Amino acid sequence: MATITLKGSPIRVFGELPKVGSKAPDFRLTDSELRDVTLASYGGKKKLLNIVPSLDTPVCATSTRKFNEFARGRSDTVMLMVSADLPFAQSRFCSAEKTGSVMALSMMRDRHFAKDYGVLIEDGPLAGITARAVVVLDQNDRVVYTQLVPEIAQEPDYDKAIAALK
Repeated sequence: MATITLKGSPIRVFGELPKVGSKAPDFRLTDSELRDVTLASYGGKKKLLNIVPSLDTPVCATSTRKFNEFARGRSDTVMLMVSADLPFAQSRFCSAEKTGSVMALSMMRDRHFAKDYGVLIEDGPLAGITARAVVVLDQNDRVVYTQLVPEIAQEPDYDKAIAALK
């Protein structure tokens, strides 16, 4: 169990991020077309999972826009923005922000992702959604980088995450 903060107040997070070098846990998430997707849906590509509480918050929106900029023109990598938001809200956000180079995925049908990836907030006002984290996988779904952002109102370390993709 990890502890992060929300504006300085501690909150508990269930589990631990996957270990670097380990095989990433499979998942079942929902895309904007209400289709279920898994790791195999992105087989053979490097993956960056930008795990956020909600796309509809300033820090989450900023991280999505920044990862979208990096994703443009990169056919070997997929950027997955994972949140508890419904696919309809994710689609509205991505359309308004013009973030067509990333894929927004929802946990609406299956909350196992948050537990399996060690990002489920257990207490406080955000209980039931995810902490802010980045997990980078190679093309064989091996974990090459992780970051659990210690203060939920802070942005992730973009440079380290992007460097892990190269």
